[in-house]
Amino acid sequence: MTRFVTQADSEEIIAAARALRRGTTELYRRLRSERMSHGLSPTKLSVLGRLALSGPLTVTVLASQERVQPQSLTRTLADLEESKLIVRRQNQVDRRQSLTEITQLGEDLLKNDARSQATWLALAMSSVLTPAERELLRVAGQLMRQLAEADVSRELNPAEAGG
Repeated sequence: MTRFVTQADSEEIIAAARALRRGTTELYRRLRSERMSHGLSPTKLSVLGRLALSGPLTVTVLASQERVQPQSLTRTLADLEESKLIVRRQNQVDRRQSLTEITQLGEDLLKNDARSQATWLALAMSSVLTPAERELLRVAGQLMRQLAEADVSRELNPAEAGG
């Protein structure tokens, strides 16, 4: 759904976008510091998470869902496979392709990492935020997921949204 955006609306949206970007960046940095000491990069964790949610995927589909080029996953997948966190096997439907799948070890690592971060976040939320603020964040989390999945083109000048 496209709607007419006035200059005032545009400035308000850009200010909100800046605040959201800054807040998510700071929270991401803090959560990263609370991460378990497994040594996996955010990229590798993202790939594991995608495979845990989606099930076995071809490299092309995995790259598309991760919003990267398939070639950029080559080293990541090799490292994850070497660590026995994923396996690659031939696609039984199309034998020219292989499917990449998370292993039980990969799932366990992902669950423990998520639990560690969620525990810290829950403690921080309960000690700093009111019940109403916690509910607001719950809703904001859903909205942020919608934004991440949005398929929109850039209509605003990217230079305007900086800062």
